[in-house]
Amino acid sequence: MSMAPTPTAPARPLTDGYGRRISYLRISVTDRCDLRCRYCMSEKMQFLPRRDILSFEEIDMIASAFVARGVRRIRLSGGEPLVRKGVVDLAHRLGRHLESGDLDELTMTSNATRLARHAEALVDAGIGRINVSLDTRDPETFRYITRWGELEKTLEGIAAAKAAGLEVKINMVALKGLNDDQIVPMMRWCASEGHGLTLIETMPLGRIDDDRHDRYLPLDAVQRDLEEQFQLVPLAERTGGPARYWKVEELGLKLGLITPLTNNFCDGCNRVRITVSGQIYMCLGHDDHLDLKTALRKGGTEALDRVLDRAMTLKPKQHDFSISGDSDTPSVARHMSVTGG
Repeated sequence: MSMAPTPTAPARPLTDGYGRRISYLRISVTDRCDLRCRYCMSEKMQFLPRRDILSFEEIDMIASAFVARGVRRIRLSGGEPLVRKGVVDLAHRLGRHLESGDLDELTMTSNATRLARHAEALVDAGIGRINVSLDTRDPETFRYITRWGELEKTLEGIAAAKAAGLEVKINMVALKGLNDDQIVPMMRWCASEGHGLTLIETMPLGRIDDDRHDRYLPLDAVQRDLEEQFQLVPLAERTGGPARYWKVEELGLKLGLITPLTNNFCDGCNRVRITVSGQIYMCLGHDDHLDLKTALRKGGTEALDRVLDRAMTLKPKQHDFSISGDSDTPSVARHMSVTGG
């Protein structure tokens, strides 16, 4: 299987109608996952047939087109990216852009259930940082949230990633009445292990079995509670995503907050997302999208480039997320696993 050509000279940058430069690309390599987290998926999910998903060669070609247009960071996501056979090989292919200097960072989001067997290979491929979804360190709560997950597998994966030299950041979705009492213990554990921690408000994407309104925990309230116990010092650091960061002085912890509902984070948005079926979504909180797969298959890289130009004109100023009491009417119809985290 051939590789897409490596960019040799920068083309015109991707800039949206609000003057925001697009430098961050998130690619979903699969919509499948080996867990069924209650805030993310229904227990019985319908996944895409193989014929509808991008090949790794096509993902490489699309990613390379973005790199040629100025994208500096790429994150591989899902679903759970490590359930797709050969994803480490894809990381190796994309890693050449790191070697050439055209890409600053290649990362992955994972639930870590399969990370123990792949951590060293991911480092060899050029991945330097991994975001791990971990909402609790209590085994019973973990099994409830994930429906059938085994906490020990995830913890083993995190330990293997650390041992292999991967920088680990823990992503914890804050859920009222479920894990809100575990936020401070998670902070202390992350600090002791040398991991960063980002708290995330639940996002209204896709129909699920639970009621998101019942579990919605505003992070502005969480922050106020934390400030009664700790000194939170704002950090100017940004990693290319929507999180705002603080240093927790007493713990030496870098704490991120992602607040799509209580504090719209769209003003400096520099990212777009590609689904496993080759659709580009300019905003996580909108259903508008364009078809890169068809453009690439019918018209090659030139047609792909034209769709990217069109996408920049359609990127909205901000998302339209809202939490209602009706779990049957999410703000966005597609599940998070479709677009990628």
